[in-house]
Amino acid sequence: MFFQKDNKTFEINMDNIPQHIAIIMDGNGRWAKKRALPRKAGHKAGAETLEKIIGHCSKLGVKHLTVYAFSTENWKRSQEEVDAIMDLLRQYLNVYFKRFLKDNIRLRVIGDRSRLAQDIQESIMENENRTKDKDGLCVHIALNYGGRDELCRAVKKAAKDVETGNLKAEEITEDVIASYLDTADVPDPELVIRTSGEERISNFLLWQVAYSEFYFTDALWPDFTDKMLEEAIYDYQNRERRFGGR
Repeated sequence: MFFQKDNKTFEINMDNIPQHIAIIMDGNGRWAKKRALPRKAGHKAGAETLEKIIGHCSKLGVKHLTVYAFSTENWKRSQEEVDAIMDLLRQYLNVYFKRFLKDNIRLRVIGDRSRLAQDIQESIMENENRTKDKDGLCVHIALNYGGRDELCRAVKKAAKDVETGNLKAEEITEDVIASYLDTADVPDPELVIRTSGEERISNFLLWQVAYSEFYFTDALWPDFTDKMLEEAIYDYQNRERRFGGR
């Protein structure tokens, strides 16, 4: 596959597409502010961009796409903005995602969903059940998710199993810890993309990104395009991944 940039043509190696891409979708609010629009308009535009990127990842043969939709820290935002995000989430689960049912796309949600409204939890379960047998792209939406919170929940589950005798302390390995995470049985992301010019992890997949390649772009999330995704993949393919070796 080819794409053009600055009047030059670049080729993506379709045999080296990252199987798991994670995206920190940053910049919705700034996108709206630049246009003198309410923040909820930025979130709506961001949701539309996500729909396009999901479709393109599926087309490219990506197996897992994890997106940071709402963090454990996002509850600190104004009630108006939180309510707008939750209403948009309802629309995404009930309208947007159903468009992908015919496209062999699976939905999973990571994070502590217990704080989400009951109707949202039910919509999540419905979509997960309806798509559980799909074997194409799996979209993991991080909702009320924080990397530290995930690790705390994993430790508590492991500790409980030690207490009940189902796990011995000396049996705990990296693989055992990973099995208690929200992403159990999912390969770690090879490529992490963050939009809007920020260059930090922001409590996202702290365990899983130990050896991920990071790609930062100044583009605000609603402006992120299929071509920009291809540029990120091309950049990834031209890095040497040594995993601490030589």
